[in-house]
Formats: sequence, C-alpha cells, structure tokens
Amino acid sequence: MERNCSVRSTVEIVLDSWSFLIIREAFFGVRRFDTFQSRLAIPRQTLSARLAALVENDIFVIGRRPNEPGRQYFFTARGKDLFPAMLSLMEFGDKRLTNGAAPPLRLFHTSCGNECHPTTVCSECKQPVRAHEVHFRDGPGAGFSSAERRSKTRRSSDPKLLQRVRPCSVARSLMIIGDKWSFLILREAWFGVRRYDEMREKLGIASNVLADRLSRLVDEGILRKTSYGNSRNRFEYRLTEMGHDLYKPMIVMMAWGDRWINDGRPPLRLRHRSCGQDFVPQVVCDHCLKPIQASETDYILNYDLPVK
Repeated sequence: MERNCSVRSTVEIVLDSWSFLIIREAFFGVRRFDTFQSRLAIPRQTLSARLAALVENDIFVIGRRPNEPGRQYFFTARGKDLFPAMLSLMEFGDKRLTNGAAPPLRLFHTSCGNECHPTTVCSECKQPVRAHEVHFRDGPGAGFSSAERRSKTRRSSDPKLLQRVRPCSVARSLMIIGDKWSFLILREAWFGVRRYDEMREKLGIASNVLADRLSRLVDEGILRKTSYGNSRNRFEYRLTEMGHDLYKPMIVMMAWGDRWINDGRPPLRLRHRSCGQDFVPQVVCDHCLKPIQASETDYILNYDLPVK
C-alpha cells in the first residue's frame, strides 16, 4: 500500500528523463517532431512513444498552425500549468546546485519589466514558504491505495541524461529527486520518519536499495546521518537545510497534482503557520510578487547551444 500523494502522480508524468527533456524544450518554444529529435538526439521511436504518452496524459495536444505545414505539439492548459513546478525546481537549483557559478539562465518577467528570481510563496500572505512554517493535515483525498507497478523502461537509468544539450538548474534538481525511491524516502522524511527500520517498513523497500538511496542523499547534502541512543550502530536521517529547501518544489508539484490528477480532492491540506491560513503554493516574481506565467517571460542563456 502507498500513501495517497499528488506529488507522486506528478513525478510519474514529469520525471521520466526523456519526457522532462521534451517538456523543457517545449517551454523553449520547440513544437515539431523533427526539431525535438534534432535538438535532443533522441531515438525517433523513443521520441514517438514519449510524445504519445504526453498527449495521452493531456500535457500536449497535436495541432497545426495556419500556413505552417506539418503537425505540431502544443501545450494544453494542464501542460502550461507545469511551468510553476519547473520554476520552483529552478529556484532550488539556482540556489543550491550552481557551485558558485552564475545560473544557466537569466529570467525576465515581462509584466513588470524586471529580471526576476522565481520565489515560492504562500498564496495568502505572499511570504516565502519555509518547510518548518508549514503544517499539514489530511485532506478529502487522504488515504492509502495499492502500489502501482510501473514499467522499468519508463525512466532512463542515467541521470546525466537530464542535462543533455543544456546545463539546467531544473535538471540538476531532478537528478536528486527524480529517482522513485529517493523521492519516496524524502516524502517520508517530511512526514517525520527518520529511522531506517521505519522507512523500510513504510515503503516496503529492499534493504540494499534503501541503504543505497540513503547514502546518496547523505552524500548530496539532503539528509544528515546521526546516531541516536547509546549505540553507535543506530542512526537517524534528518533533513538538512538543503533538504528543507526541496520542500518548495515538492509542494508546487503537489498543487499541480491536486488540480489536474486528483480532481481538486487533495490528499493533504497545507497551513502556513506564519499567517495562520490554508494556502496553495505559488511561484511569483520576486519584484512584483505576481505569479509567473510562461507567456510573460523572456530569458537570456548563459551558455551556447550546440550547433546542429
């Protein structure tokens, strides 16, 4: 059994490596099959399968533009609404994963005319969200359901694939949380689960897989391993400050899943302790505090695309 979770459903759509790359390129304006294939150097059969899945999941719709030959792939309303999730992942990656270098992309909010840094805020008070200031409780979609078996071919085993063509703060973030088990371990950590045996019991995960993922998350600086009790062989895994920062993109993805997958019946309700209100996370421009729409942005790349 798995805990009902809107984020988990969103991750399955967005975090397949190839699907993510296709969605990312679509936000950069790519619409045609041949352009996706050329830009990403993706096998045509793989691209065809991923595009078909994105159409089936109502992320893309196939259409034509007047006086432009050939089919093109356009975002649906559901697909466009993934933009805040991408921006919140970018917020995390720009802050935590650039190793002191300039972020790969400079974003401009055309509505207010400023270069902006996406900021995840409370919808009610517009203040930045911090994990320790959020209280959660069961929502109308709470509960447990049978764990769904998913095809092993759905995601590439090579996380470096996520940065193909472009250095990307979003991709760097997904390289940490995109793996199924890493995501589930972090989810349980946010629910307060800290000990190895409890994680293994709740997740039904093999011991060697759990040990491997915990070690990776510790190495990435997301979890901190500390001994407890009087034994040096018993450990707890606690979120670091970097781990707490990942909470923001997680709840933005959760909000997308609440709207588009769970029919407005969220498994969790979030309350912002700072203002005392239930809230939905929003990703806003740090200058005007208005939600950022894809159609209201421009950008400058701090890298060169490879010449095809």
